[in-house]
Amino acid sequence: MNTGLHRRVAVAVLMAVLLPSVEVETVAAQGAFRRIKRGAKRVTRTRDVVNTARDAVSPSSRGVDTSVEETPSAPVASYGSEDVDRQIAATFAPVFYQGLGSRPRYDYITNFDFDRDWRGDNNWANAGNARFPLLAYIYYSVAETPTHYFITYAVFHPRDYKGGKRRGPVLSQAIEAGVSALGRFDPTGRAAEATLAHENDLEGCLVVAEKRGSRVQDARVQFVETLAHNRFLKYMPRAVAPPDGVARIRLTGQHAELYIEPRGHGIRSRQPGRERKRAKDVLIYNYTGQAGNPSKRRGNSVGYALTPLYTTLWARALPGKNQTYAEAHEYTELLAALTANRGTGSEPGNARGMTSGEIGSAFRGSVGGTNMARAPWGWFDGTERDRPLGEWFFDPAGTIKRHFKLGESFSTTYTHTPALGITR
Repeated sequence: MNTGLHRRVAVAVLMAVLLPSVEVETVAAQGAFRRIKRGAKRVTRTRDVVNTARDAVSPSSRGVDTSVEETPSAPVASYGSEDVDRQIAATFAPVFYQGLGSRPRYDYITNFDFDRDWRGDNNWANAGNARFPLLAYIYYSVAETPTHYFITYAVFHPRDYKGGKRRGPVLSQAIEAGVSALGRFDPTGRAAEATLAHENDLEGCLVVAEKRGSRVQDARVQFVETLAHNRFLKYMPRAVAPPDGVARIRLTGQHAELYIEPRGHGIRSRQPGRERKRAKDVLIYNYTGQAGNPSKRRGNSVGYALTPLYTTLWARALPGKNQTYAEAHEYTELLAALTANRGTGSEPGNARGMTSGEIGSAFRGSVGGTNMARAPWGWFDGTERDRPLGEWFFDPAGTIKRHFKLGESFSTTYTHTPALGITR
């Protein structure tokens, strides 16, 4: 395919993804899709050969930063409240209704190092290897104010396979080529984040519980936000009449019921009866404290364990770019402002374990869209691009107060948030 035709094909694919409501189905666009579809098998076979050869060579020849150790990083120093944080996270751990698509294994929830290493660019391939069980883990972190608990839960899948196992990555690469061909012209402002399939996928939710006394178990879930494809969706319990822009969410006790889409894994409030219209089957993940193996389950449910963000993905992010993270972001200004205005007993910018403000934010991934999956401090809402990156993770109280238009009685002063160096 000549260069000019390749550019036209790529732009046609990109605009079809970005502007579904616009008439782009011209003869040229239709022809582009037909050519891509015919070429998908040929491209996939070629890529498989290249990948086999690539895996046989050293990491340095693949452009991977070999200055960072291959083995999992050691947990960061204890901050003295891990047991309390785990108790809080367990008390409000959601029930996840995971939709299963055409490739159920790729919809199983697991940990980033399921394949016993911290490389990001081999997770797509290793997810297809049955010798690596995809045990059920959910990441978590906890922040606290005098009035509320804020628990972030992060759900990892090795593959986002929208568009199919093989066609999705090929079309994603075509979309990236379209972004390059468009240059500065982007009528949507969304071109850089447009993709179908990509290696690694981390989405999640924020559960906010209002304190009612000193016992954690007496607190009550008041707000929930979920992440679905770069959008924060807002919810309140069904017993409450939600304001405009806020939907209701079902609770089992104090456990939010959340639905995870198959293939793309966006997280939303569960709507009973609708899940099976979107998926071939549904697998229920309940918190049990034990990481179950969904491949060996009996029935339609499996237990999951909680694993702390601070000793895993956060610890790996602190050095910046490495074999886990391909992109890093500078957070110094945001963290300095937060520690100066929202906490007690901490120095400005003294985020836990940080030696500089730049930390890893996007996972290294080479299949489909490049480096598309982000850690919680890299999450954002595409409708709020003017807000500082990382605000949702580093300042959950301020974010909830703004999103739900809460009054001054809603405290945003942290008594505990390890990311800012503030602990009990």
